[in-house]
Amino acid sequence: MEIAIDEKTRLQVRRVYQAPVAAVYAAWTDPEQVKHWMGPSDDFGEAEVTSDLRVGGRYRIVMHAPSGEVHRVSGIYREIVPNKKLVYTWAWESTPERESVVTIEFKPSGDATELVLTHERFADSEARDKHQHGWNGCMDRLGRYLSR
Repeated sequence: MEIAIDEKTRLQVRRVYQAPVAAVYAAWTDPEQVKHWMGPSDDFGEAEVTSDLRVGGRYRIVMHAPSGEVHRVSGIYREIVPNKKLVYTWAWESTPERESVVTIEFKPSGDATELVLTHERFADSEARDKHQHGWNGCMDRLGRYLSR
């Protein structure tokens, strides 16, 4: 795991998964798979995920915290290159004016896949740090999901 934070409004997380690119891409884009791993920790359980995977299409993710708090995020797909790259906006429904951008790159690495997540245009370093924690939890859960 490598984390590089280039500035106050950007973070990058890299992971290598022992699965082919097509499987990692499907786990990231198929709502029936995303619901199993999207959330910062295992005690979040399954997320509710809807997605219209096309440029200009919308997605929405609802995560339920163990405290009972509900976290809702949504956005619009800006770029889709199957098995290579996704770019989409990211905005919490509680703060829709704080729209940021997520780029996911899927790179073959032998029989494995390197996934590079870049999340940028955060409102401030506090938001960036909270997302760093959340994305690392999601990436851990994704790894467990893919290895099952």
